[in-house]
Amino acid sequence: MARRNRRTTPEENRTTADYYKLHTKAVSDLVNADESNSPVVSREELDKYRSGPKLRLSDWVKAILIKMWFAGSVCFFIFWGLSSYIPARLDLLLVFAAALGVVTDILTNNILRYYAKSIGGNDRWMMFPRKSYLSFLFNILYAILLLLCVDMFYTLLNLTLSAAANGSGHMLGVGPILFGVVYTAFDLLFITVKRTLGQIVRDAMKNAKGQ
Repeated sequence: MARRNRRTTPEENRTTADYYKLHTKAVSDLVNADESNSPVVSREELDKYRSGPKLRLSDWVKAILIKMWFAGSVCFFIFWGLSSYIPARLDLLLVFAAALGVVTDILTNNILRYYAKSIGGNDRWMMFPRKSYLSFLFNILYAILLLLCVDMFYTLLNLTLSAAANGSGHMLGVGPILFGVVYTAFDLLFITVKRTLGQIVRDAMKNAKGQ
């Protein structure tokens, strides 16, 4: 009985060179991929591959929590951690402010950019959203301003508590949680003022051009 010839499949007909061409093309497509030649993927599809808890929080809630957490962490590690090594209060506050500015520029703002649903989507929560060498310096100077405001807040609060207790009340110390809340509150206040003034200027320029 004659032996039947086994039919070969297209996969078996491929040579090593064919596989090499396929792999080379895949690598080339990956290297050259950008927004112009990549397929559009819906937000629902991207969310399927995101790890972590499925707790849905608004963008403004995430921004506030991130800002408070980092401010409180710097208070814990720098203000509390170095207070026994830097006895001079002014020196400690300068180091504290510098650390707050550096963390804001390197960590806080970058995390806000990462969690933005679109490019620049979280810029409204940053005083200096444009990333540059100057933003590093500006964030440190801005942190000094915020720290002065927080220091005045604690001073006024302790004076109020002391007056309410007829001078016998305990002074309220600086804690990471309350500091993070107050620091973030002043930060959002200044950002709101900046955005409001910017909108006023843009409206004035638009009206001037319209005339």
